[in-house]
Amino acid sequence: MELIFHEKQEGSLCAQHCLNALLQNQYFSAVDLAQIAERLDVREREFMAEGGVHTREYQQFLQQPSSNFDDSGFFSVQVISDALAVWGLEMIPYNSQTEQANQARINPNNERAFICNFQQHWFAVRKLGDQWFNLNSLLTGPELISDTYLSLFLTQLQQEGYSIFIIKGRIPDCEADQLLKIVPAVQTIRPSLLEDPNAQTSKGSSTGELQTALEESRHASDMDDVTLQKALKMSMQGYHDDEAILQSAIEQSMKCENPAAAEISTPSAEEVRQKRLEFFNKQQSSTPSTSTSSTVDISSPQEEETEEEMLKQALEMSMQQGNT
Repeated sequence: MELIFHEKQEGSLCAQHCLNALLQNQYFSAVDLAQIAERLDVREREFMAEGGVHTREYQQFLQQPSSNFDDSGFFSVQVISDALAVWGLEMIPYNSQTEQANQARINPNNERAFICNFQQHWFAVRKLGDQWFNLNSLLTGPELISDTYLSLFLTQLQQEGYSIFIIKGRIPDCEADQLLKIVPAVQTIRPSLLEDPNAQTSKGSSTGELQTALEESRHASDMDDVTLQKALKMSMQGYHDDEAILQSAIEQSMKCENPAAAEISTPSAEEVRQKRLEFFNKQQSSTPSTSTSSTVDISSPQEEETEEEMLKQALEMSMQQGNT
């Protein structure tokens, strides 16, 4: 931010400050602009003289003060335009119906710079690196403007009565532009309006309209940060919700694939004992022998089926009954 050229308001030399901020160097002085204004006055007199130097219109024209500059430091839009023409730059009205203006209104971020004028106050808005900066001389320093709210900023200025001009042509290279392409600026404290009572637009008009536009842009930028944080939180919440839904769906799918297994619970020790007794009784009833021999046979180590195998069969019968 320190490398950005920015002149603070002195008297009514806002046109000079605007041009130097746009070009990012002290290329123009009040004397330079006054000379351009005088040349414009000469051309206007020559044009009026073509109708006759003794005509009433020409005499009235001579009695009028210059429309291109005055002693306070005011310079007309034609002076600004001729000064930029020295650098091969052109001013195109933002509200015109030209193709360039139409494209600029659709996406102002594709442009390189704008010049804004309200009554007799001028200031520049320029892209340095890949970021936009408000270089108004009524501010204590350059103000960073987000790409998202550049269009809103320009619209707000129009609503407050500003005329906006698109700057076309190759703007001179500067150190700030090259550095900011590598290291973008971060502005934690925004500049404020100068408190100097002389830092006002001419004819006594205050900077209230401009301040409204600046505050609107700042508020919109802050709201952009809050909205982004909310969107991130909602995205994370949606991610966790999706995880929970997916887990529930997997569990339901497992149950549907094996519904019988979901309903069967592991038999208790008492249930196993009862099943064993039932199995033994069935074995006894199917074998024609006495009670004594049956008892001996069950406990005899010579029995074909061991107790462990009978327990296994009892468990299988229990599982079969649970399935039915």
